[in-house]
Amino acid sequence: MALSEFHKRVLSAAVLLPPVVAAVYAGPPWYTILIVLFTAAMMWEWLVMARSQVLWLVAGSAYILSAAYVLFLMWGDGAAGRSLILFLFVVTWMTDTGAYLTGRTFGGPKLAPRISPSKTISGAVGGLLAGVGAGILVWYLTGGAIDGRVAAAAVVGSIACQVGDLLESGAKRHFGVKDSGRLIPGHGGVLDRADGLLAAALAVAGTGIWR
Repeated sequence: MALSEFHKRVLSAAVLLPPVVAAVYAGPPWYTILIVLFTAAMMWEWLVMARSQVLWLVAGSAYILSAAYVLFLMWGDGAAGRSLILFLFVVTWMTDTGAYLTGRTFGGPKLAPRISPSKTISGAVGGLLAGVGAGILVWYLTGGAIDGRVAAAAVVGSIACQVGDLLESGAKRHFGVKDSGRLIPGHGGVLDRADGLLAAALAVAGTGIWR
């Protein structure tokens, strides 16, 4: 029996999350290796998609490399950097999962039908609530103080995650491809899985919460 999209997502998460979380907790050099490997995979997928379209190639490469560099810097040293990365990852993961489940459950008006026909406004709201709630909870559980800046970073990160997803969907529509690659079952390529994380990293960095 063929696996549903949801079951593929669950299976992929079960395989990918343990090594990612372990690398985050271990810190450099393992975290650095993780960032380098994921960045290399995303850059390769983008190069294959963009091919000879120079403006797209340059803009997308700059975007990916900038976000990857921010993710590298965010870890810093010690528990604070680890907590920040976990916060960012959880906001991203739960936004994506919450949007998917809420959208599938409630349906309703489309969010951006010309870019991504499957995304709904109900899914966007559900993803925002899930991402913000989970991010604040993880920040608290890892010893962080809850204040307006943390809440704002969670909101900004969750919204940016969804915008990043739409940006990549628009790019794939432009290039006429369904997925950025085939490495991750249920998600396509690495860029398909990390599109929201890239945008969220840049947005959360802009809030100054990591300083």
